[in-house]
Amino acid sequence: MNQINRVAIVGGTHGNEFTGAYLIQKFAQFPDLITRQSFDTVTLLANPNAFAAGRRYLEKDLNRCFLKQDLEDPTLSSYEELQAKSIQHTLASNRDKQADFILDLHSTTANMGLTIILVNSHPLNLKLAAYLSQINPLVRVYRCSFKSIEEIPFVNSLCKLGFAIEVGPIAQGLLKATLFQQTEELVYTILDYVEQFNQAEIPSTNDTLILYDHLSVVDYPIREDGTIFGMIHPELQDKDYQALNPGDPIFITFDDKTILYEGTSTVWPIFINEAAYYEKGIAMCFTQRQQINI
Repeated sequence: MNQINRVAIVGGTHGNEFTGAYLIQKFAQFPDLITRQSFDTVTLLANPNAFAAGRRYLEKDLNRCFLKQDLEDPTLSSYEELQAKSIQHTLASNRDKQADFILDLHSTTANMGLTIILVNSHPLNLKLAAYLSQINPLVRVYRCSFKSIEEIPFVNSLCKLGFAIEVGPIAQGLLKATLFQQTEELVYTILDYVEQFNQAEIPSTNDTLILYDHLSVVDYPIREDGTIFGMIHPELQDKDYQALNPGDPIFITFDDKTILYEGTSTVWPIFINEAAYYEKGIAMCFTQRQQINI
């Protein structure tokens, strides 16, 4: 790609993640903040009804509604499924308004700092992620694993360029000034990078990037009836991106028994005790830390 003509900044994909939603409102009110000379920047409040209700979603998680087969299925008609189809039309189907780069803003109750979530390994995404992590020590880069774009259920499935930003820890339905400002500055840095890319003046970066590659998800200790009987061990709580070694405490049961990590290799957990993931049966995600050449 020689030119990025349109950047879409999406917020409020989850209605109770206020950082992104209120940044979208700020950018809409003060468009000069996100205006750059070589491309258009558009903003989108992705799930306005859920945001108005202060809920993650009304009927279905919007950020799981972007599978290609679901977008093409005319029988799917929940509010979020219809909203996903509308967003696809706005950002991907209309050639005149098609986004070349999508930035999706999220927040988390887990201690994730400023996390870049990649859904592919496009060279520009990797170079930009390396640049962001080089200039800001709070930035971590998490890469999901999908065999093809058809398997990606997230907003970022609509475009090869771009990624999600996940910031935390912050409670649902809450604004925290420090994280709000850090996210805002990260957005401006990304827009400046795209501007430099269009002018063939990409900032130099390290030749390597530390990536946290997705391995698996881990559920809480559960009974046969599906109810949990344990919680994150205090020694693991808030230790996102820190090594978990075989034999380390991972859960503690309600009768105070410690459950140890029984894996055979070191992993780096993230999204530890994310509030929104209780309903999904996810206590944390295991990742593998690696350094790659870019």
